[in-house]
This record gives sequence, C-alpha cells and structure tokens, in this order.
Amino acid sequence: MTKLLYVPNPLLRQKAEKINIVGHEELKIAKKMKEIMLKAPGVGLAANQIGILKQIVTIFYVDKETKKEIEYNLFNPQIISYSEETIIMEEGCLSIPEQFAEIERPKIIKLQYLDDHNKLIEREVDGVEARILQHEIDHLSGKLFVDYLSHLKRNIMIKKVQKYLKIKNNA
Repeated sequence: MTKLLYVPNPLLRQKAEKINIVGHEELKIAKKMKEIMLKAPGVGLAANQIGILKQIVTIFYVDKETKKEIEYNLFNPQIISYSEETIIMEEGCLSIPEQFAEIERPKIIKLQYLDDHNKLIEREVDGVEARILQHEIDHLSGKLFVDYLSHLKRNIMIKKVQKYLKIKNNA
C-alpha cells in the first residue's frame, strides 16, 4: 500500500468494493493516498492505484481561476448524472506514466459520495474538477483513460509504459 501500480497490473482492472462506514482505517488509507499522489505528483488518486480495492478517491489541485486549493476525499463516489455537453481535454494517469491523450467526457457531472465524517454529499461539478473525478471514479470500476482510445493507440501507450518502466528500474 505504499507505492503506485502501473499498467498492466491486474489490480488496476478490478472493481473496488463499497465501504460500509468511513472509519479510522479508511481515513488512514486516504491520507497515505494523498501523500503518494502529491509526491508523484498528481491531482487525483483512486485506491486501486495503490493496490487497495476499496472505493476511495482523493483529489488535490489548484483552481487556475481562483488560485484556491481544492482538496478532499471521496468514499463510495458515484456519478448520478452527466451533462449532454462534452468537452475534450488532455488526460494522463499516474499508473500510465509519461502518456497523455485527448479524451472526450461530459462537461458537468452530478455526484454523490461519503465525506471524511460519513456525511452523504451530493453536488454538481464542472471543468477540471469534473474531469479529475470522472477519471478517478472510472478507476474504481477498473477502467483506465486509455480505454477511451482505439485498440491500437491503447496498446502503443501500454508498450511505451512498459519500456519506460524497464528503463526507470534499470537506472
């Protein structure tokens, strides 16, 4: 539970399990996830990415317009509605290092999740925050951003990651 997993690790393709109650253990996992995410550095992390199959997501980014830090944990997050309007943005993933692609996703989502205090939160988000959350919530069901690409592009990216990791591990 202390390091990032990379494709093609099979845990990245498994579904995370719902949490019954947000307790000390879940908060400890979320804290560790945030440390790993910030060190990487990244803006979001799902528990699957560190080998824990629990529905936990942590996000941290700075809003470009307000310069405000957006940081929170989500337990059992689920998207309950999507806007028809979509937007294309570049995505990357800590589990697929050095690889980026333009991905089309809904511009606005409505989601619900448990917060650190077991309170059910329901809210609507858009922009970068919506993008991060869709990406991370996909992870919880074993889906990666490369799954939105053609089979050929996906395979090329995965091969590049394997080559990158081989070089990195031999350095």
